[in-house]
Amino acid sequence: MIVTQEYIDPNQTYISSRVLRTFNFFWLGFIIYTGGAVLYSAMPYQPAINKLQLLGLGLMFVGTIGLIQFKLESPYLKILYFLYIVWLCITVSRGIKFDRIFLVNAIFTPWSGLLPYFTPVILLFPKNVFYLKKLFVVAAILGLLFLVLSLVYRGQLLYVGEDVNSQALIENFAKTLSIPCGFLLLTYIYQPKWRLRFAFFVVGATILIALIRGRRALTAMNVSYLVFFYFIYLYVNKVRFTTLVFSLFIASLIALGGFKFYTANKKGTFSVLTSRIDEDTRSAVERCLYDDMKPQDWIIGRGMMGQYYCPGVDEASIENGFMDYRNMIETDYLNIILKGGLISLGLVLLITFPAVIQGIFYSKNVLSKAAGIWILFWIMDLYPATVTTFTLNYLIVWICVGICYSKKIRQMSEEDVRRILCGPVENSA
Repeated sequence: MIVTQEYIDPNQTYISSRVLRTFNFFWLGFIIYTGGAVLYSAMPYQPAINKLQLLGLGLMFVGTIGLIQFKLESPYLKILYFLYIVWLCITVSRGIKFDRIFLVNAIFTPWSGLLPYFTPVILLFPKNVFYLKKLFVVAAILGLLFLVLSLVYRGQLLYVGEDVNSQALIENFAKTLSIPCGFLLLTYIYQPKWRLRFAFFVVGATILIALIRGRRALTAMNVSYLVFFYFIYLYVNKVRFTTLVFSLFIASLIALGGFKFYTANKKGTFSVLTSRIDEDTRSAVERCLYDDMKPQDWIIGRGMMGQYYCPGVDEASIENGFMDYRNMIETDYLNIILKGGLISLGLVLLITFPAVIQGIFYSKNVLSKAAGIWILFWIMDLYPATVTTFTLNYLIVWICVGICYSKKIRQMSEEDVRRILCGPVENSA
């Protein structure tokens, strides 16, 4: 059998071609499923797209079965991860139904339903730096799909005015397709120049469209990737104080120019942002949730299909037959509580917070620090956005958890990581 050999430390680590092929199955299936889901959001009621998604699910299932390894380095992580998976299964069992409408919504919708609960399984995949090469490629492919779809639907995305469908479209396109390009920026030292420039373009295009559509949380998310890219750049290059001051001066000029451009166009191109810049879209639904939840609900949640009474807020809920009940809330940490209670939120934070600390402060390479920063972004985004979804953004979170809890990866020298991700790989029989 042909194997690929790489060097992680003085001990040699081998990668079998079988594992690489299995990763190809998984990621190909994921791309097909994700592309189908985004297309379905733009062109609903197309059965052919659902068949495409089923193909993607089948490939992902084959890949997952072949990649799962019940190996976790940290005893702390083993205990909490086991408890979390058990609790997720209980949460799913409390809401699962075996009728056609439920199964269609649960399987074909990546932002809700069954699949987000299975996302943490990716933590059990082999933890080897070499496999991240495929992740980088997948992020770039989804970014390209974002640009293509944005061009095709440019009329809706750039429409200046209040349009719920247009707002939903950019949220779906960006959070499903373009957000992972932010991870390419954080790991820029391992990316070829063309991919880094491409990631900048995708993130910049997302920011521009988000500003036009008045999507404040989406704008903040993408700007944070640029800011932390800059911090990592300063860290890697050990920039002098005078260079830092000069760059901050340039950044201030750019910010001032951007503010003046916004002021000049706030009643035209950026009219939606202007009308929503101080709008409170959270308090009303949050109050409804607070009023409807009982002490038991706060502790254990209401199950995967949990709902709360919120009259007159969401027309989509009425269309789905829930009348005055909603089955989700845009504040994601509250959405986690609605489904799985404080137990679910507490377990996931007990897993992710230590990962952030270990990745950022107890590591020797940029890869681990970028992993910690990505998890931190996800934790921060739990308030303004819906990020616990079956998207590459959330998959990367659990991949990063695996990186941050792996002492072997955290202690790798920067030279070794670069050799694996950037340098030539030897082949041996």
